[in-house]
Amino acid sequence: MDTLCGSYGYQGGTYRGGCLDAAFLALFAGRGGEDTARVQGAGEWSEVPAEKVETEGGTFRACLSGLEPLTTYEVVAYSDEELSAVETVTTGAEVPLVNGGFEEWCTEGGIVYPGLSKEGIFWDTGNTGAAIAGATLTDKTSDVRPGSDGQYAAKLESKLAGIAGVGRLAAGNLFVGRYVATRGTNGIVGFGRPFAVRPTALKGWVKYQCGEITDVGTTQPPGVTLSKGDPDNGIIYFALGTWTKEEYGVCEKEEGDKLVGTDEVPICVDTRDRNTFFSPDSPAVVAYGELVFDRSVPEWQEFTIKLDYRATDIVPTHIVLVCSASRYGDYYTGSRNSILWVDDFELVYDE
Repeated sequence: MDTLCGSYGYQGGTYRGGCLDAAFLALFAGRGGEDTARVQGAGEWSEVPAEKVETEGGTFRACLSGLEPLTTYEVVAYSDEELSAVETVTTGAEVPLVNGGFEEWCTEGGIVYPGLSKEGIFWDTGNTGAAIAGATLTDKTSDVRPGSDGQYAAKLESKLAGIAGVGRLAAGNLFVGRYVATRGTNGIVGFGRPFAVRPTALKGWVKYQCGEITDVGTTQPPGVTLSKGDPDNGIIYFALGTWTKEEYGVCEKEEGDKLVGTDEVPICVDTRDRNTFFSPDSPAVVAYGELVFDRSVPEWQEFTIKLDYRATDIVPTHIVLVCSASRYGDYYTGSRNSILWVDDFELVYDE
């Protein structure tokens, strides 16, 4: 099922998943604004419940849920006895999340990858960088969530990645994108994969072992002061946006070619340069949601992260999805005892 959201100003076009890609309701001044919809050519109109209609001044906004994908609908707005012209909108396909069940894994060159082959992965991890120290941060586990039809979940462990006790904390992580390169004890990762539809939420299952912070980097995260002994935080965050390699894929710390991003994986995150760290406040972000864990979750729990759409008139080009056992791992801060388990991620296309 799909959800359409819109407000005054739609001029016709094709709807692509989740929320409307442009406002679709022609509105009237005054009170009592409502809207109705039906499958194109069908005989009966379905009225949108009043609680789903938001009014502001002389305009209103509505969300239509329970719609079928790849279906054209007719929409009309009315206020008292006045009717708008009939507009048509088409729902998009409901695209599933690649390897969302975390069933596909392989080992190449002694490094574990979350996919059937290194070259074919949709997700990646920091295992490539940690391998220099002989560590594996993220791997499959047979400890799956209750009722799962799968064999595996993902287990993310924050560890000291070093030799002879000398090194830095490496957060257990799992992200949509690819590991790019290692520079000394620093890593460069690429976030994002092409994705031009608009789900409304991410559902999944999670467990978390919250350790006390054992390692604090030389730089504190903005607005936060962390010390050893403080509780670590885990995080899952999810974004849709319009990032480009030219704007978000440049690593100034690189020698030679500084363009690290690609059309497929446009975002460069270089741990040497905090200016490259992912920001949910970026103007390229179309929708964002997150779930932070500030204490242990000892048993599997189901979660839902709803996306907050900053705009409904922009079609995203890429998806970003990141899981980390240590929220501030980019700053080399976290606990060597923190572990995050995730299983059966699913994109939701209805309310």
